[in-house]
Amino acid sequence: MGKILVTGASGFIGSRIVRQLCERGEDVKVLARSTASLAGLRGLPVEVATGDITIGHTVFRALAGCDRLLHVAAVYRFWDANPANVLDPAIRGTREVLDAVRARGDQIRKVVVTSSVAAIGAGQGDEILDERSEWRLDDSELYIVAKRRAEELALAAAKELPIVVVCPAGVFGPGDAKPTPSGGLITKYLNWSMPIRFPGGPNGLSVVDVDDVARGHLLALDKGRIGERYILGGENLRFTQLLETMSSITGLPGPGAEPAKPLAMLFGRLSELGARVFGGEPEVTYKMARDCFDTTFWVSSEKAERELAYTHRPARKTLARAIRWFLDRGYVKPEIAARVRYDELPPSDPPPALPTARAASRAVA
Repeated sequence: MGKILVTGASGFIGSRIVRQLCERGEDVKVLARSTASLAGLRGLPVEVATGDITIGHTVFRALAGCDRLLHVAAVYRFWDANPANVLDPAIRGTREVLDAVRARGDQIRKVVVTSSVAAIGAGQGDEILDERSEWRLDDSELYIVAKRRAEELALAAAKELPIVVVCPAGVFGPGDAKPTPSGGLITKYLNWSMPIRFPGGPNGLSVVDVDDVARGHLLALDKGRIGERYILGGENLRFTQLLETMSSITGLPGPGAEPAKPLAMLFGRLSELGARVFGGEPEVTYKMARDCFDTTFWVSSEKAERELAYTHRPARKTLARAIRWFLDRGYVKPEIAARVRYDELPPSDPPPALPTARAASRAVA
């Protein structure tokens, strides 16, 4: 068996995939920019190739000696003053990666491309989406459109390349250092002190643990059918249920009153204006409030469960793991952290297991 190349390995999902690959004894190479933080890979026995997914020859070079590829890299951000910062890594990056695979010919025997349930679409009422659902979000947020376009490229290329696509739902759990917009929902809740619920989440979402998603990638690599896409979802919750669950876990106050949709859209406009003037990212965007306030990202993982033997843990356990990780690393105001009930929070992440002395000798510092 050859090596496995992982793009996006410095990110939230990518680093957890690499951890699981190393734990099962795979020979792993990661593609990372020279400026990328590899803190999430610390202690893991991986080879690091310097490159950028938008520069095809660096991907081609990194694929030397590899027979499988996990293309996880993307910018998980719903808004940017320069849209190209989100669109280019997704669309041009996917195109360059697939061209590099194509140039390697028969050397690469399996490619797993990470998409998102955002590329599936959004549902109305209690609708639960699956891989056959109709796409309805052409004029939506940057990230949603970027993931859809990248997925379309991957599925089109699967007619000639050995590609499988996976679509994670709302991913939560340990290791979300930035944090991502998903993890940001947790840190916002933990630090929120106003009686009105913060606008910023869809009406409903599927909550899945990052380590279940990582395992789903490995299952797709081993068992996924070429040209197919698989939803890697979790437990479907209303946004209010998500906040109520975190309140039940921590003992902190509940979600507060829900703002009206017009108010949420106005808040989105003002947040975007503030981000353009003062920098940073908006708390919520106009399009996010418009498209997601009364829709759901509820999904079914039945296909992945049937074909890949994919499973997921309950949302409550996932949220408790994420909350503990954020608390242990100082993401919560000390005066609020002091009020958190810890009896349901699991211990923090154990250090990664190194399978051999040889592997340990090349572990990322």
